[in-house]
Amino acid sequence: MTTLNATATKAKTGLAQILVTAALGLALMVVAGHVQSQTLHDAAHDMRHATGFPCH
Repeated sequence: MTTLNATATKAKTGLAQILVTAALGLALMVVAGHVQSQTLHDAAHDMRHATGFPCH
């Protein structure tokens, strides 16, 4: 049973890491996309085009 619990804990930890990373990435993209600094906005805009994410 200990092995089963350890495996389940690793799976939950891995999922949590993925969700936190995705949330941080999304927050960074949203913030950078709405800043007034033209350089940061252009970087976010170019990244949206590079990943195929529609922005217009």
